[in-house]
Amino acid sequence: MSHDVEQYLSMYQQMLTIRLFEEHVNELYQSAKMPGLAHLYSGEEAVAVGVCAALRHDDYITSTHRGHGHCLAKGARVDKMFAELLGKEAGYCHGKGGSMHIADMDSGNLGANAIVGGSAAIATGAAFSSKRLGQNRVAVCFFGEGALGQGLVYEAMNMAQLWKLPVVYVCENNLYNEYTHHSESTAGSMRARAEAFGIHTEEVDGQDVRAVFETAKRLVERARRAAQNPKLIPNGDGDFGPAFLLCHTYRYYGHHVGDVNRSYYRAKEEELAWRDGRDPIRLLADWLINEHLTDAQVLEQIEHDVTAEVNAAVEFALNAPFPQPQEVLEDVYA
Repeated sequence: MSHDVEQYLSMYQQMLTIRLFEEHVNELYQSAKMPGLAHLYSGEEAVAVGVCAALRHDDYITSTHRGHGHCLAKGARVDKMFAELLGKEAGYCHGKGGSMHIADMDSGNLGANAIVGGSAAIATGAAFSSKRLGQNRVAVCFFGEGALGQGLVYEAMNMAQLWKLPVVYVCENNLYNEYTHHSESTAGSMRARAEAFGIHTEEVDGQDVRAVFETAKRLVERARRAAQNPKLIPNGDGDFGPAFLLCHTYRYYGHHVGDVNRSYYRAKEEELAWRDGRDPIRLLADWLINEHLTDAQVLEQIEHDVTAEVNAAVEFALNAPFPQPQEVLEDVYA
């Protein structure tokens, strides 16, 4: 088996893990076992997996309120993820972060963020640190198209381009800003927002993990060339520096797990069209089989293994203890 095939099978496994993870999250909410809300990533798996496959383990990412997929793709464990969502001591933030504030510094995940566009400055700051310290690390900032209405995003992009920082801004355009189609909230071209700063910009089908990976790999390599030069080069020339990657994708569920009746802002036929014809997991599986790179039995075994892992992780989290009351003031900074 070639290295490329192994890598794509790994991507298939990761996307399937995210999908099954999110399905269990939805069930935990509906059965009143999970406190609070969660924003499911189902349907968008190819973006997180394709981008994170292009990163090194020590590279940085920042995430969003819809961040489970980013966390898992960057290396988070499903058992600790479920524990965090259930408020358990074994979670990544000892149960204090919940769905929208998961962080895993060991894998370079600087954290999810409940504030729309809120992590743009964090990722840009991490890129600045990497460049000045000569760490050769790249930062990736994930955000939805709704964040293009936040001024902080543009302040960060402006600084990144001025100083040629090693950061890639990944915009996940899933068509809807909560319950509003982007055409009613985002004027002009999404690409033009970044291009106005002179930032290198590319656009990709976010349902095709192979296309996302190949594009992200090129942009990450380009950013890493910027990290290798510690000098801040205002408006410097050269094929290196920040990039903006626009990924067209779709969320299968509502804005959050409680958003069940979506017919008032998007048609059921639209949801079915994306699920049936543009599912990223099925697209990769069909390509692997049609190109005779693997067979159905291999994919079935992966599905069996992932299902067992996710099921065991849910049971672990359900049975894990809650943190002690006296821990409420630990890991809190003022």
